[in-house]
Amino acid sequence: MMKKIEAIIRKSKFVDVKEALHQVEVNFFSYWDVTGVGNEKEGHVYRGITYSTSEIQRRYLSIVVNDDFVQRTIDAILNAAATDQVGDGKIFVLPVDEAYRIRTGEKGGQSLN
Repeated sequence: MMKKIEAIIRKSKFVDVKEALHQVEVNFFSYWDVTGVGNEKEGHVYRGITYSTSEIQRRYLSIVVNDDFVQRTIDAILNAAATDQVGDGKIFVLPVDEAYRIRTGEKGGQSLN
């Protein structure tokens, strides 16, 4: 079986997360920049100007792994992305029914290798 791991992390932690994923042999994933609305409603004041923190720049990662890689992938993200501050992000785990490698037609877990 396979799982899709979606992670929304701080952009500033992306390099750390990428390196942590490579260390646990997760070498293929997609990512893109996203803007989200968070739970924090207060703005931060810098030099007399209030900046909204409810709309936050983030990086979204989409990773599909075989079941035996799920926990190590989650642990790598948790350890590398954490700052112990509000807004560190979220991880979601979803089932993947099937996957295909377009070039060869391989399907299932074989298509992820």
